[in-house]
Amino acid sequence: MQFPGSISSKFPQLGTTIFTKMSALAQQHNAINLSQGFPDFPVNQYLIDRVHAHMSNGSNQYAPMGGAPTLVHAIAKKVRTYLGVDYNPATEITVTAGGTQALASAIAATIREGDEVIIFTPAYDSYVPVVELHGGIPVYVKLKHPDYHIDWDEVKVMINRKTRMIIINTPHNPTGAVLAQADLIQLAKLVEKSNILILSDEVYEHITFDQNPHYSVASHPILAERSFVVSSFGKSLHATGWKLGYILAPENLMTEFRKVHQYDVFSCNAPLQLAIADFMQHEGVFDIAPMYQQKRDFFLAQIEGSKFKPLKSSGTYFQLLDYSVISQEGDVAFAERMTTEFGVAAIPVSVFYNTPTDHKVLRFCFAKQEETLAKAGEVLRKL
Repeated sequence: MQFPGSISSKFPQLGTTIFTKMSALAQQHNAINLSQGFPDFPVNQYLIDRVHAHMSNGSNQYAPMGGAPTLVHAIAKKVRTYLGVDYNPATEITVTAGGTQALASAIAATIREGDEVIIFTPAYDSYVPVVELHGGIPVYVKLKHPDYHIDWDEVKVMINRKTRMIIINTPHNPTGAVLAQADLIQLAKLVEKSNILILSDEVYEHITFDQNPHYSVASHPILAERSFVVSSFGKSLHATGWKLGYILAPENLMTEFRKVHQYDVFSCNAPLQLAIADFMQHEGVFDIAPMYQQKRDFFLAQIEGSKFKPLKSSGTYFQLLDYSVISQEGDVAFAERMTTEFGVAAIPVSVFYNTPTDHKVLRFCFAKQEETLAKAGEVLRKL
C-alpha cells in the first residue's frame, strides 16, 4: 500500500552511505573487504563467556539510564588510569549505544537553529547530518593534505559570535592523524574566553602508533570544562556490533545530555555492560596499540613493491594509500573498479569532504587477520 500523501525529505541530498555501497559491492564480487572498519578476528572468549553468564543469571532487563553501576565505576577508574583525571560516575559518565549515538545526542542537546559548528574535513560522516537536523550550520575547515594537520589560524578566522561548537576527532577517521599537545593548547587559546563547546570524538583513543600518545581534551582543564568526550567499547574490544560506548562531560553538560539520551535510547544492553565491567577488572585490556601497530606494519610490508604510496597513519586502524601513480581516475571510480575488477574494496577519501576534494587517496582497514591482509597485498602489488 502506498501512502497517498507526500513527505518532504529532511535530507534530500543524502543517499546510502559509501560504507554500505562498498561492502555490498565487495560481497557481490567476492572481494576482500578492507572498506568498512570492523575487525575480522574474534572477541576475547572470556568476554563472550561473561555475557552468557549474565544472560543466564537473569540480567536481561533495563539497566539504569546512566549505565550499569559496575560499568560506570569501571569507566571512572579507567579514565583516571589512562587520562589522569576524575569524572564522577554518577553524574559525569553515561553509557551509550555506541559512539555515534553519543555524538548525536550531544549535538541534539546543545545545538539550536542558527548555531554554527566547526567541522574539520575529511570528517566522519555522521557529524554533519545531525548538526543540520537540529538547525545548526556546519562551518568547514580542511585538514592540510598530506599529513592532515589543522591550521589553527584558519580556525581562528572561522570563529564568531554564532560559533557554538567545535568537533574534533583524534585519532582521526579517515586519515589516521593524531592531535599533538600543541594542538590542544592552540584550541584552548581560541575558546578560553568564549561559550564554545567542544565535542571530542576519541573512539580510537587506544590505537596510536610509534610512541605517539593520545592527548585527550579531558586532560586539559580549560577544554575539559566545556567538552563532551566520546569513547567506544566497540573499537577498543573489537566488538563493533555490540554498539556500546560512553561519554564524559562535566555535570552541567551531562545533565543536558541525559535529557536527550533518556528519550533516544533510555538505557543500553544490560548483560553486555555487566560483562564489560567484569572484563575491565583485568589489567591491560585496553593495551591494544602494539597489536594494531603490528597489523599496520604487516599491511605496509605486504604492499611493498606496489605503486601505492602510503601516507602516515599515527592512529586508528586505517591506512591511507595514494594511487596517483597508478591512475588519474576519481577516487570513487577507482575504488569501485578496484573492487569489481581486482577484488579488494577500500573507501575513497573524497566522500568525507563537503566539496569536491580528490587527492587520489583510498582508506584501507587493516583490522584484519594476517591472512586477509596478505591476500589483499598480493592483489595490490599487481596494480
